[in-house]
Amino acid sequence: MVAVVAGLSAFWLLATLVLGRRQDLLGVAMALLCVLLATVAGVAATAARQRDADDSRDPDQPSRHPETQPPGIDADTLETLGDRDAVRSMRERYHRGDSHR
Repeated sequence: MVAVVAGLSAFWLLATLVLGRRQDLLGVAMALLCVLLATVAGVAATAARQRDADDSRDPDQPSRHPETQPPGIDADTLETLGDRDAVRSMRERYHRGDSHR
């Protein structure tokens, strides 16, 4: 709903600017408002699309949001370990849920 209202408002402002051919401070303010409304419309449309994609996702699949996934191994840890067996055992420990932070 926000995307539709912002998009229509941006279109109306753009049409007013093109037809009115304003070249004063009010015209500049209207142009900036048009850009702002177009940005709001784009962000709102993207958020709605993302929400629909998350709702249609299979509940058994892990979430794509990093804060809900189990902790992984960061680059510093990999560099410190350097041994493949140590990295493999650390991953197995994280997948089993034995990690205590």
